[in-house]
Amino acid sequence: MDGGVPLVVPEVNADALDQHTGVIANPNCVAAILTMCVAPLRSLATIERLVVATYQSASGAGARAMEDLLVQTRASLAGQPVVPAVLPHPYAFNLFSHDSPVEDNGYNGEENKVMAETRKILGDPALDITITCVRVPVLRAHTEIVNVTFDQPVSPDDARHALASAPGVTVVDDPAKNRFPMPNEATGRDDVLVGRVRRDSSNPNGLNLMVCGDQLLKGAALNAVQIAEALHIAPQES
Repeated sequence: MDGGVPLVVPEVNADALDQHTGVIANPNCVAAILTMCVAPLRSLATIERLVVATYQSASGAGARAMEDLLVQTRASLAGQPVVPAVLPHPYAFNLFSHDSPVEDNGYNGEENKVMAETRKILGDPALDITITCVRVPVLRAHTEIVNVTFDQPVSPDDARHALASAPGVTVVDDPAKNRFPMPNEATGRDDVLVGRVRRDSSNPNGLNLMVCGDQLLKGAALNAVQIAEALHIAPQES
């Protein structure tokens, strides 16, 4: 949201709560999950650019989309016709560009929202960011691949340490076991998972990350509760 309405991820920009005049906005789920893992890296160097690709689950489109994915999957496995009922394309064993309308700049509504809200949450209106949002046949939890360009080299070890020290973030980074963030492990968890931290082989100032978070929690309800807690708002007793 624009204007004087603060857009808040408490672990990232809790100071924005002081700017509210009665209304506080809960951010887009992708932006919330993204900024949770990008913001801690700012202690290491200035971030100049983000390149993001998302793998967004059915739950982002609601309970009906989740049920439709199950129905389509059963039909496909049974050799029956797959007829989409909620999203515009067959969903089982398929993926497609996010279902929000493509706008005049060539980005869809989801992509434009994530770019605008990420800049606002990070307090960096000039941040270079580009994103492609994709819907994938996963029931719950969004995954994001993030390429970060800094103004100087940052080591993967320093990045892991900064991320491991950040509230609400869990590092899942075990190359020996090929174990990195996965939707089935992020589902139902409050923390955002981050891993696959490695140098960008094409850019000495770049790092790559893999991020996964339950967008029904940190991307939505949990973040709203944390905002209320930060404001010391408690439910009224009946």
